[in-house]
Amino acid sequence: MDSFSTGSIGTGSPQMSTDQFMDQMKVQLAQAYAQEFIETVRGKCFDKCITKPGSSLSGSESSCISRCVDRYIEATGIIGRALFNASH
Repeated sequence: MDSFSTGSIGTGSPQMSTDQFMDQMKVQLAQAYAQEFIETVRGKCFDKCITKPGSSLSGSESSCISRCVDRYIEATGIIGRALFNASH
């Protein structure tokens, strides 16, 4: 049985409190979001900026990657703030 079906953290401890459960879910969601973010940025920025893959990045490729990642981070922040404000 897993920790969700037993109501415990998996160490034989008593049932997990609602706050502990919410904290655990927040951590798991943050980890999933970070993984998705990295994969998306890597794919989109690589496809856009790397024209001839080689052993190193050219100056223009490096600048492009940096700008691409910065734009993606900024856009993600704007969307996150909009969603947060809409829910409150």
